[in-house]
Amino acid sequence: MYDDEKEDNTIYKVVVNHEEQYSIWPADRENALGWNDVGKSGSKAECLAYIKEVWTDMRPLSLRKKMQAQGLEYKSSRGDR
Repeated sequence: MYDDEKEDNTIYKVVVNHEEQYSIWPADRENALGWNDVGKSGSKAECLAYIKEVWTDMRPLSLRKKMQAQGLEYKSSRGDR
């Protein structure tokens, strides 16, 4: 059996960095430097679904702020904003 065919029973947690970029990390491991828990944990699918729901603007926070200061409007390919 290949590794990618094994059932993933890992419990993950959702983490976010200072640029408001999201990722998942095994819940039983210490976060990587610069990443903080957001309070959501569960299966990989549950965590990724949560991220899909809350992370609607993929631009880093610093870029969003710079564009806002320049009066530029962002239109995502997903149709929001």
